Amino acid sequence: KHEEIQVAEEAVVAAFMFAMLTLVLANNLLLLFVGWEGVGLCSYLLIGFYFLKKSASDAGKKAFIVNRIGDAGFLLGIFLIASTLGTIRFTSQGLPHPAQYSGIVQALGALPYGAPVLTAIGLLLFVGAVGKSAQIPLYVWLPDAMEGPTPVSALIHAATMVTAGVYMVARMNALYQLAQAALEVVAVVGATTAIFAATMGVAQNDIKKVLAYSTISQLGYMFLALGVGAFSAGIFHLMTHAFFKALLFLGSGSVIHALSGEQDMRKMGALWGKIPTTAKTFLVGTIAIAGLPPLAGFFSKDEILGKVFAHSPVLWLVGFVTAGLTAFYMFRLVNLTFFGSSRVDHDVEHHIHESPGTMTVPLMILAVLSVVGGWIGWPAALGGSSRFEKFLEPVMTARATEHAEAAAHGGASEYLLMLASVAVALAGIWLAMQFYLKKPGIPEKIAAAAPWLYQLVYNKYYVDEVYDAMFVNRTKDLGTALSVFDAKIVDGLGVDGTGWLARFGSSVSIWWDNWVVDGLVDLTGRIVQIASYPVRMLQTGVVSSYALLIVLGLLALLGYYGNLLRHLVR
Repeated sequence: KHEEIQVAEEAVVAAFMFAMLTLVLANNLLLLFVGWEGVGLCSYLLIGFYFLKKSASDAGKKAFIVNRIGDAGFLLGIFLIASTLGTIRFTSQGLPHPAQYSGIVQALGALPYGAPVLTAIGLLLFVGAVGKSAQIPLYVWLPDAMEGPTPVSALIHAATMVTAGVYMVARMNALYQLAQAALEVVAVVGATTAIFAATMGVAQNDIKKVLAYSTISQLGYMFLALGVGAFSAGIFHLMTHAFFKALLFLGSGSVIHALSGEQDMRKMGALWGKIPTTAKTFLVGTIAIAGLPPLAGFFSKDEILGKVFAHSPVLWLVGFVTAGLTAFYMFRLVNLTFFGSSRVDHDVEHHIHESPGTMTVPLMILAVLSVVGGWIGWPAALGGSSRFEKFLEPVMTARATEHAEAAAHGGASEYLLMLASVAVALAGIWLAMQFYLKKPGIPEKIAAAAPWLYQLVYNKYYVDEVYDAMFVNRTKDLGTALSVFDAKIVDGLGVDGTGWLARFGSSVSIWWDNWVVDGLVDLTGRIVQIASYPVRMLQTGVVSSYALLIVLGLLALLGYYGNLLRHLVR
């Protein structure tokens, strides 16, 4: 039975890889959409893989429905591109430079900068990205997606499928560079999602849910980069995030495995010496996502913050605060899980053990990538050559490249911005140590001082409840109303009413047939029967009687004619 389940999971994961490669390798929007829908289907199947659990099956349906909302906008964007530009191809094959593209890039040259149709296309495509990459307001499916197997969370819901929206917007950079209003929406939504999800991660106790909100926040970072025109920086963070977030998800799976399925961090603690490989690799991933040098997260996050600052100090401030929150809630997770006093249940504590090599070896590989993965984008300010940005230049329009270069050489000092980002990360780490190691009573005091604020954040701002009240329950009410309409109007007046009318008409017809038609027939027969009574008295059927009647009739006839003859003779 276990082997059959494993084969089924591997089959769906293989189908997902096929769909994801189709999405990435597509040279036109229609084929990209095929892969887009394929990964959505596989995500639905894998989130609800443990379908006997109601929470898992509900999470799968939630993810599927929410993504269909985004995909409706994406489809409309594709249709509008096709009708406006006359093509859905990104480029023609074999062309060496963006200036020679003959697909969408060249067709865009016929439209002026800021044309309303380009803004509409950009916003519709972004609706699809909002659904797939879990941004406000369609982010609600991703936290529940943690009901799926942990390797699925690491592969799909951290590193690949959820970044498809980021990839698509970056792939369409030529269009977005001409639709600045749409690009501003991308930046604002990304920044809002980044800080909004980060605040929710602060109060969660499920180890995988914390990482889920972290993923939403980091995806917001990527869209923030795209929104300010730093497309290469957004894709760079996409790559480095895949390393350390996959490491963190697989590390959380190793922790859950060691604790016999426990996911509540309030029932963990002091695991550093009991599962050392998991703990050390997990710490590497945490330092990377916090943005400390020289790990991968520092280079990609710092590049985003630097280019956002050149575009908008307000958006930079949002990203800056989010960086501090990220360091805080991630080290909160580390401190509650691996350090401090043990809060593990007594029955579970005796069974704590390090995961086998099949689980720890991938952790070690990802830990190495989390350290060195960002070095490919070593910035010029630190003596590097920004090789990753140069690698992406062939798929960026000249306008996007110029915009990125202008942002990179803004008025703010890159060194000061680097120091600030490192300082806020260290501040978040220090605060997490104070709250959850040295003075563990502080969080309870804060929660007691402002219980409404704690409950608001702990319950994720009641967004799911609001959605249930506004959409889910209203949809159920609509279904109930339609059911009543079907039962009372369609069935009652239509089907049942037609049946009653048919039965009434047949009753009238039967009465008319019995009392009028048959009555007239019976009356005619009765008249004939009565009128024929004297004749029937003579019709005895006896031959001798008939002979007697003939003789009597003949005699009467002869008597009549004889009498008549006698009068004539006289």
